[in-house]
Amino acid sequence: MAASATILHADLDSFYASVEQLLNPELRGKAMAVGGGVVLAASYEAKAFGVRGGMSGRKARELCPHLLFVPGHFDQYQRLGDAAIAVMRDYTPVVERISIDEAFADVAGCTHLFGPPEQIAQTIRRRIRNELGLPISVGVARTKHLAKVASQVAKPDGLVVVLPGTELEFLHDLPVGLMWGVGPVTEARLRNEGIVTIGQLANTPGKSLRGLLGEAVGDKLCDLAWDRDTRAVQTRHGARSAGAQSALGRRPATEQVYKPTLRHLADRVTTRLRAKSLAGRTITVRIRFADMRAITRSSTLDAPVSATAIVAEIAEELVCAALAEHPHERIITLLAVSVSHIGPQSHIQLELPLGLVDEKHRPGTRQSLARWSADCAMDKARARFGRDAIGYAINQLNKRQSVPDAFRELAEKSL
Repeated sequence: MAASATILHADLDSFYASVEQLLNPELRGKAMAVGGGVVLAASYEAKAFGVRGGMSGRKARELCPHLLFVPGHFDQYQRLGDAAIAVMRDYTPVVERISIDEAFADVAGCTHLFGPPEQIAQTIRRRIRNELGLPISVGVARTKHLAKVASQVAKPDGLVVVLPGTELEFLHDLPVGLMWGVGPVTEARLRNEGIVTIGQLANTPGKSLRGLLGEAVGDKLCDLAWDRDTRAVQTRHGARSAGAQSALGRRPATEQVYKPTLRHLADRVTTRLRAKSLAGRTITVRIRFADMRAITRSSTLDAPVSATAIVAEIAEELVCAALAEHPHERIITLLAVSVSHIGPQSHIQLELPLGLVDEKHRPGTRQSLARWSADCAMDKARARFGRDAIGYAINQLNKRQSVPDAFRELAEKSL
């Protein structure tokens, strides 16, 4: 752990909604949301009524009858998010972007130029407000986890500095839901055990935590609750996997539901792989059931692939086998597909038709090469005319996603 608090976590407040209010001043001060069928983001005025991202539009209007919906300007989100990160890089080269609207920065080597960390944080906030017109909250601490927690406490549009020696006093009275890695399901599980603050989690015996959350998660959260976090701010990340997921609501676990969804997810993932001339060997699916319990299944190939149809078909086989293992699960609420063991897309080695069991999934066969060529042609058409200009028939005929792909791509832009 650093001797002084030099790690900043900056998070643009209600970013998508704030951008819309910036673009249309008539929306300022009003309860508004980006989306329609699903709330993609909500303004603070809407959040005051309980409206949250991921909520159905119907539920949001029940909570806030005067809620205004706007469709979203995804090119502006990208532009302004990039501009905010550029401001941070004016003060330190050690910036780790973790999403379209948030990043870590380590200013340890820059204080002799720009002043102490708190002053740098204030300058960054002032510039982003004056130059971009956006509110941003910043946390400053000695560890990444604590800086992120501090930025959440600072919202909306604030700054919180956690001084060395005061970390546990600051951390332990906060709700456990503020911890990095504690989502709604984990928070509810902890609450059922009477654990509602980070201090209570810190003082829960490790054996109990591991039994409740699993060994890896229990040990990790225990360390974070005691502010044991040795992770450094990393400026470069090698791509280890690419993934996409889709929340389904409550849908029957049938081929009519999961096949088009998996094809759509595979299309999103492999498009990103091909754009960077990458391919991967391991395909993993994740299935979440009605009780929020999730299972994963994976398959590793002999050669890396980036063809949409191959990834989709393997994902379908994995989901089919997983559902056969759980015949009593009739409802699925989420599907996810990821490709890992990623590396540069090498020249594809042609293969003779030898009648192998996995021949249709080998990248060098005539069928696979034709599929890959079709994908590349589709990529070029989309680059020129937009993503909706062309697609797989199974997805074009089964369009029901309420979250635009442009929004999903912003969230998945790490690869």
